[in-house]
Amino acid sequence: MADKTILPAVLVNSYVGALISVSDGVGMIASFVKPEMAKGVKAPGSRAAAFIGIVGGPSHCTVALMADISAFDAYVNAFTGGMIKADPDDSMSMSVLGEMTNMVSGRALIFAEMPGLDITPPQLFSGDNIKLSPTVKANVKSFTLPFDVGDGRIYLVISVY
Repeated sequence: MADKTILPAVLVNSYVGALISVSDGVGMIASFVKPEMAKGVKAPGSRAAAFIGIVGGPSHCTVALMADISAFDAYVNAFTGGMIKADPDDSMSMSVLGEMTNMVSGRALIFAEMPGLDITPPQLFSGDNIKLSPTVKANVKSFTLPFDVGDGRIYLVISVY
C-alpha cells in the first residue's frame, strides 16, 4: 500500500482472518457469521470486553472484542488450559481477553501489510450487557463482526476514524 490510510475493507478482512487464526492456535473454532455483520455496534449479551487503539498513521482506529459469558469461558479455558476459572470480575481471567485482543490485532496488522502502525495497551471492561458507543460522525465507520464459538458468541467491533 502506497500510503498508511486505514481502509475499512482491508482491516475487516484482516481482522476476520486474525481472529480465526488466533482461535485456531489455542484449539478453538471461531466461525465468522457473515450474514450478521453489521454497520455500527451490535454486540448483545456481552459480559466481557477488551478495547484497544491502532495508532501511527493518518487515520485512527479502535478495536474491541466483546464476548458473551459462554465465549469468554471458552477462551479463558483454552488460553489457560483450564487452570483459571472464567470470571468477568477476576482480573486474571479478564487479562486473557486483553492478551487475545493484542494477539488478534498484531496478526491483523501483519495480514493487512500496514507497517508503521501500532496498538495501544488494552482496556478491560466487564458487566451485564456491555455497550460500546463510538463517535457518530460522517468520517467514522464502525462495523460489528460476529463469530460463533461453541455455544457462545464473540464480537469484533472496528471503528475507523
